Amino acid sequence: MGCLQSKTTHLHSPDNPTTQPDPADENQVEEEDRTPVFKEYGLSELRKATNGFSTDYIVSESGEKAPNVVYRGKLQNNRLVAVKRFSKQSWPDAQQFVAEAAGVGKVRHMRLVNLIGCCAEGDERLLVAEYMPNDTLSKHLFHWDKQPLSWEMRVRVAYFIAQALDHCNAESWKIYHDLNAYRVLFDEDGDPRLSSFGLMKNSRDGKSYSTNLAYTPPEFLRTGRVIPESVIYSYGTVLLDLLSGKHIPPSHALDLIRGKSVLCLIDSSLEGQYENDDATKLVELASKCLQSEARDRPDTKFLLTAVAPLQKQKEVASHVLMGLPKNMVVLPTMLSPLGKACARMDLTAVHDILLKTGYKDEEGAENELSFQEWTQQVQDMLNTKKFGDIAFRDKDFKSAIEYYSKLVAMMAAPSATVFARRAFSYLMNDQAELALRDAMQAQVCIPEWPTAFYLQALALSKLGMETDAQDMLNDGAAFETKRQNSWRS
Repeated sequence: MGCLQSKTTHLHSPDNPTTQPDPADENQVEEEDRTPVFKEYGLSELRKATNGFSTDYIVSESGEKAPNVVYRGKLQNNRLVAVKRFSKQSWPDAQQFVAEAAGVGKVRHMRLVNLIGCCAEGDERLLVAEYMPNDTLSKHLFHWDKQPLSWEMRVRVAYFIAQALDHCNAESWKIYHDLNAYRVLFDEDGDPRLSSFGLMKNSRDGKSYSTNLAYTPPEFLRTGRVIPESVIYSYGTVLLDLLSGKHIPPSHALDLIRGKSVLCLIDSSLEGQYENDDATKLVELASKCLQSEARDRPDTKFLLTAVAPLQKQKEVASHVLMGLPKNMVVLPTMLSPLGKACARMDLTAVHDILLKTGYKDEEGAENELSFQEWTQQVQDMLNTKKFGDIAFRDKDFKSAIEYYSKLVAMMAAPSATVFARRAFSYLMNDQAELALRDAMQAQVCIPEWPTAFYLQALALSKLGMETDAQDMLNDGAAFETKRQNSWRS
């Protein structure tokens, strides 16, 4: 549980797909992302989850070529899901629908919006997938409210979607139907994911392709069939969307590229955010993907190799790049006022609570610090503590750091509260890494002290490490519960 045994090592290996659990256990969940095992849902359960398929719960719907509607839903265990409702005409054969859905449900990856279930009762054909709360790529590219997507975020979208397609290829799902900006969604961390709905056929014969003909692969226009190389072509159209920030027909884009007007393609809002060489490389990749002959297009491995070097800010969290608020996972119910303040990143409330709590959580520490041996060394230590506490109270955090640092050097036994106060002071001076170090030291002093875990959570959030911050909140809440139980017994 402790932070000294780091919980952050997994953050630097995003390419590993999740392992598959035993499908015989419907209640089992995957270890890494807690995605439920694929199952068949009852119609009544999904009807209840979507409030009777209420129009208020609709998050997207498509037109007559592939009539379907996607609803937001909440299952009995409070898990939010997306429920896609097809028309019966799309899948007249219920067994075929369930079989294909179950197959797609096995294609799990952190870059996919994973399919977790389906329903085929009567005329109903429904798919159930993870819920993505932060809209589609289309919304952020073409209909943005606050700010356009940054260059770095656009490159990240290109890379993450290439990862998703490459994983699908490795799992022998090489056909992805109608890849476009609506198929890319953003999860609670702001990371882009590719909808697993595109792995399902939109009609019984697989001929449905709902985008504008200007964006349709040439071979589909000739034969009415989608082939693996068609997916690469569609990836090229998504690259054009990312580069330009608007819909540009591939034929027009290729004319600009051939005319050496590459920079005319680039969204003007991105000016100053990219190097011309990087933009040129992405444009060239789009051109390769959009070749009229399928055999001339690259494969998914080539996409990964081409886009990977263009990422320059891999350590920055996606929600930061997108300017999204930090959507914390549902908080534990046993959080103390300090835990809740840290979860909200309400620094004023954290400061007030630390002041009111004082040193009372340290058994005997106050007496040890106050013990009057009337030596000059002890008097100096007491004065240093006093001046540090005054600076902390008065929000003079730079002075507090200086005094508490002197005190740490003087004390024979370190004080958890001093480390906690210095950690908060570092946070107020935008030194989150030093704050994290001190919060960890406070935990060393008192191994099961909730305050130490909550301050670690706050520092980790400041560093953009939301998953680890949530782990620290959970640990703090667990020790809070343990403490409450010990008081009652």
